[in-house]
Amino acid sequence: MMRGGRSFVSSAPAFSNDARKLLVCTANTVSIFSTATGLQITSLEGHTALVTSVIVVPASNPAAKVLCYCWTASLDGTIRYWDFSVPELMKTIDIRMPIFSMVIPSFLDVPAEDNEKRRDLFAYVSAEDMKETKEKPKGLRRQIRKCNLSKSRLVGRLILGETKKPEVLTVSPSGKFFGIQNKCKLHVWKVPDPGSEHAAVTKITLHHTKKITVIAFHPTQRIVAAGDVTGRILIWRGFGNRTFAIGNRGVNERLIDVQEDQPGVRDNDDADLCSTWHWHPTVVNVLSFSSDGAYLYSGGKEGVLVVWQLDTGKKKFLPRIGSPLLYFVDSLDPTLSSISCADNQIHLLKMPSMGILKTISGIKARCSYPEMYKGLGNGIAFDQTAGLVALRTENYCIQFYSLFDDRGISEVQVCERNHQPGDDVTVIVTAVALSLDGSVMSTAEVKLAEEGIGGLVSLKFWASGSQNKEFSLSTIVYEPHRDAAISAVAFQPAGDMAVSSSYGGDFKVWICSNESPQNDQMRQNSSWICHAIGSYKKKPMTAAAFSADGSVLAVAAETLITLWNPYKNDLLAVLGETLTPIVTLSFVGMSDNLVAASRGSKPQLSVWSMSKLSLSWSYKLRTEAVASAVDLSYFAALALLPESSNETTFEERDGVILLYNATDPVPTAIWSVKKAKGGALGFLQVNPSSVEEISIDGKTPQVMLAYMNGDHEYVLFDPYSKDAHEVSMSRKEGLAALEQKGQAGQFGYASIYGELPEFDMKRTQTSWVPSFPSERPWESIFTGSSHNLPPLTKLCSGFLESLLEKRTAAVE
Repeated sequence: MMRGGRSFVSSAPAFSNDARKLLVCTANTVSIFSTATGLQITSLEGHTALVTSVIVVPASNPAAKVLCYCWTASLDGTIRYWDFSVPELMKTIDIRMPIFSMVIPSFLDVPAEDNEKRRDLFAYVSAEDMKETKEKPKGLRRQIRKCNLSKSRLVGRLILGETKKPEVLTVSPSGKFFGIQNKCKLHVWKVPDPGSEHAAVTKITLHHTKKITVIAFHPTQRIVAAGDVTGRILIWRGFGNRTFAIGNRGVNERLIDVQEDQPGVRDNDDADLCSTWHWHPTVVNVLSFSSDGAYLYSGGKEGVLVVWQLDTGKKKFLPRIGSPLLYFVDSLDPTLSSISCADNQIHLLKMPSMGILKTISGIKARCSYPEMYKGLGNGIAFDQTAGLVALRTENYCIQFYSLFDDRGISEVQVCERNHQPGDDVTVIVTAVALSLDGSVMSTAEVKLAEEGIGGLVSLKFWASGSQNKEFSLSTIVYEPHRDAAISAVAFQPAGDMAVSSSYGGDFKVWICSNESPQNDQMRQNSSWICHAIGSYKKKPMTAAAFSADGSVLAVAAETLITLWNPYKNDLLAVLGETLTPIVTLSFVGMSDNLVAASRGSKPQLSVWSMSKLSLSWSYKLRTEAVASAVDLSYFAALALLPESSNETTFEERDGVILLYNATDPVPTAIWSVKKAKGGALGFLQVNPSSVEEISIDGKTPQVMLAYMNGDHEYVLFDPYSKDAHEVSMSRKEGLAALEQKGQAGQFGYASIYGELPEFDMKRTQTSWVPSFPSERPWESIFTGSSHNLPPLTKLCSGFLESLLEKRTAAVE
């Protein structure tokens, strides 16, 4: 089993002492990347929840051997000490409180062997007390605590402060101060000299008129900077020179009062001078002083890194980063820094020129759309042969991500846009599709109308002639279905034919002008033209799919399935109908089965036999995604569980993956999953040349199933292996669990699987649609759709035969 797609920017990263490694918090692990290549080297695994802090132990002497030790903190309530050169876990401290942030102000230089001179090492944590009492209501359980790392325990009852929500701790490079922002206030603690663990910790509070979002301390002077929600930067010089208020030792000090939402007054703060800079148009997320203290780095939602000269206020910029900035981290190498962005990318910067050297590219988060477009598909397409996934991103791009390597490959700019992030959404990429070999891509986009004017629908075809997925635009079609939106785009397996369906009631078949491109250059220079147009009773066309051999095209006409000859544009048959509109169609490999999924108040997952033109079996499942194996008769379905069901069965998991043999209505395996809403499934073919890279437990599967959840985290596993079936539930357990989840009143029916007792495998299932021809056509000639009527000659003869039969019966 392989996992990936985790966030690289949930917390600030940390450089190793030699600046050759970057330690990044990724979910419940710490991933270690090479700063030279940007590739992952190893990881620190042991935490059972999100890692919130990573702190590298500095080298006591620059000439000494480089240290490779670090401390980590996690929401699992533990602090761990690692040797990340091996890697090896050295020590674990369990404080039994989720830790949201941790700082270690001072690392002592006394050798560990000198027990007489050795002094304890202390950390300060922002944690949550899980015990709720009358004196400690739920809203005041977030605490600032002191922890003795040497003795592996919290320091008695000493609580430095309590807040309503978890706050991020920031420590000064000198190790003398640390602080937090708390709405319109900035609380700064002075760290006592090393010694007794109960030494008094003093605090001052600085005030502002707006909500503070980030703070930073000067490396050598008593200067603290803060950024606010309006884009302003405040700099207090000489803070705490007059006095620090000494808090009562061991007594809770609540950092919340009735005046916290009122405008603050800076004139009475304990600071010699407070100045204000204002360039950022929106919230400031990043503040950091340079190692020599001469410059201040700032960044925010607009995606620009600003460098301020502290003495003069002059500035220079690193623009067009393309995403809001989150963290800026310096290394001991003055020529190397990193900046973390909201699009899950970490850029390694060459200082002081601020050029981007390398980018550690994680998988990007899903797009946020206006309310009227939230019913669109997940916008995810799998390249089955290359093990890649294509996803829509916020900046109107399609990101190609390697599922096997867990890193970004390339991006395709679908349409031009302003480089400033955070702008109002004006264009929505509604669909993305890939050909079977991944060499051709199609995208559909909608330019939103402004006050009812200027809306535009576009269909684009892209060609790629390289392995790094650098696509070039080959054809663009404006308003392919008049002013109607595109519901689906699908490619024929050969890749030289595609179909687009629309809510306007028609579909179009497109063919490549070079029907048999001989090389990549010809494919890139090819264009796409409309080959045929089809419709059925003016019904909205909601989904489309080609058969494995490309000879049959299935298009969903709302609640019906229409089958077409894509070359002659002949209507072959109509199947149906379902209770709600069909949103997904997929042919199951080389078999003669078609899977259809519909949503709405009465969702349904159904399998249809193409040879019999009839329904094989169906379940009342809310299906989020369907994936079919290319050369097998298996398919997988991602189904959502009822929100009101009992959470104890699946441990707060909201979906299941069901693996089916198309001929068997009982799933062969069931896996429960989290964050199924907006998820996707895809079967991946294993490339023989990548056997060693994707080997799992010493075995190399031929086919792998990829599950990507709503947060774009994914897992790869072999669904047919014995190990995969061992970690899944048995069919009996799975059905029983799902029956328990689908109690009466949920989803409007008795079971999430539907009324299973009505499905009897021992009897022949009756077809929902009559099959033609029949030996006695007059008995069913008017029971089907109008397109099923035979030619007029046969119709007349059949009608006359029926009259003769009736007359004969009357005579008898």
